[in-house]
Amino acid sequence: MATYAIGDVQGCYPELQRLLDKLRFDPASDRLWFCGDLVNRGGQSLDTLRLIHGLRERCVITLGNHDLSLLAIAQRRPDAQARVNPELREVLFADDAPVLFEWLRSQKLLHHDEQLNWSMVHAGLAPSWTLRQALRAAQDVERELSSPRHPRLLRNLFGNRPAVWSQRLQGLDRLRATINTMTRMRYCDVNGRIDFDAKDVPGTQRAGLYPWYEVPGMRRRNMRIVCGHWSALGRFAGLGIHAIDTGCVWGGQLTALQLDTDEPRYITVNAEPHRQRPAGVAD
Repeated sequence: MATYAIGDVQGCYPELQRLLDKLRFDPASDRLWFCGDLVNRGGQSLDTLRLIHGLRERCVITLGNHDLSLLAIAQRRPDAQARVNPELREVLFADDAPVLFEWLRSQKLLHHDEQLNWSMVHAGLAPSWTLRQALRAAQDVERELSSPRHPRLLRNLFGNRPAVWSQRLQGLDRLRATINTMTRMRYCDVNGRIDFDAKDVPGTQRAGLYPWYEVPGMRRRNMRIVCGHWSALGRFAGLGIHAIDTGCVWGGQLTALQLDTDEPRYITVNAEPHRQRPAGVAD
């Protein structure tokens, strides 16, 4: 029995198939954790969702910003949905789209396994959060997404404000601040205020910004965290953080991290030869 975390798939279906083959994944005994961003830009988001949905009893998923964006687009009128890119249109107008969306809305923002002492989030955690506070904030969002109230949240999903999470926030602002932190954050200041424009490698950010896992005075948590979202960072291990978005959709690799070994073990497959980052396109 093995547990593997897999970085941002983003619709890279052939690579996911090859990675599962390389892992010799056995759905009867093994488990998969997906760090989010299952969809968009890889070309085969529908096939990717169907594959993971078929394995759903053996999977844990934390939603990424692209996954939430897809769910938000699904709330729009059909004529608006028809204007998105062809890859997402294929998902939106698939016969099984309602089943896939209901399943996707039931996934997590943050997962913690006490036995393994690993947590998983797509992007990061606010510097002030304890694990308990982070789980509570995530669960507030998860309840809304899986409830009949989800259209209201998804219609108000987008926006850079609030840029910092606070216990004083209420309602949609509180939910959006949690989502921004857990699915979009890379850099923030000492107060946890996110800079949504800074996306390059550490060392390139302006003064006063820190990678979310290096903020001075942040809470120290006695656990390991696996995350994705930051392809420019690539594979990173330090300070209890294991980042595994290795930019498959941009021509890099799709990475799995085995979590149940004494020392974390990485398994990778290379991207398909045609993949590359178009000029001017950011994460």
